[in-house]
Amino acid sequence: MHRGKGMKFVGDSRIKANHRMPNVPKDYSEYPGKTEAFWPNFLLKEWMVGAVFLIGYLLLTVAHPSPLEGQADPTNTAYIPLPDWYFLFVYQLLKYTYASGPYNVIGAIVMPGIAFMALLLMPFLDTTPERRPSKRPLPTAFMLLTLASMFYLTWESVVNHDWEASKKQGEIKEEVEVVIDESLPGFAIWNGDTGEQAKSCIACHAADLKGGPAAPALAGNQLTAEEVEDIIHNGRGAMPAGQFAGTDEEAKQLAEFIASLKPAE
Repeated sequence: MHRGKGMKFVGDSRIKANHRMPNVPKDYSEYPGKTEAFWPNFLLKEWMVGAVFLIGYLLLTVAHPSPLEGQADPTNTAYIPLPDWYFLFVYQLLKYTYASGPYNVIGAIVMPGIAFMALLLMPFLDTTPERRPSKRPLPTAFMLLTLASMFYLTWESVVNHDWEASKKQGEIKEEVEVVIDESLPGFAIWNGDTGEQAKSCIACHAADLKGGPAAPALAGNQLTAEEVEDIIHNGRGAMPAGQFAGTDEEAKQLAEFIASLKPAE
């Protein structure tokens, strides 16, 4: 029979253990500036920094709430989307010659991929135990270069963007109900059903009079018949002159119809 075979050790929960060591962090005073106890020293610093950023973010959201835009229109090819502020540096990067167009793969994949791989390989590129930035030139240089690039590209995107046009294109517009008098001679001209009018106005301004990607809405306009007739002959904005193929009398009748499209009372 082997020694100890069949023996069992049983503990008694009624006996308190008096050899438990208190949860006291190690003394790192011999390594000033190089390392410290994770709990509570390092973790407390992390919480404090996180709390400052969280409070600042909450104050920013209260002072500048997220803007809302109108309902998305997939047929509007003139709409220029704008990413959130934390992606503006990438948005600006894709505007440069060798990061857009035929070189789009460089700006969209290659350059962000290099930055991501540098961050991923940083623990292997820098193995020194030093914590001072001056003693860690490689990661410090990478970080300063990244921050400077992000700041510069974000700034360039902000100052070169047409914010007024961006605000107008996403503006929420109230639905306007108009009274359409189909008895007016200009209504038939509007539909392109009469005379020498080869191009229907509906092609650009839409059958519901709400406009299109490059044409303004005619419903609820505040133009007079004379102003509309001048636009028909001389054009305005994206509408060139000479688009109307009818007679002067038909142009006048069409102008009177468009001017009558006032909001319903």
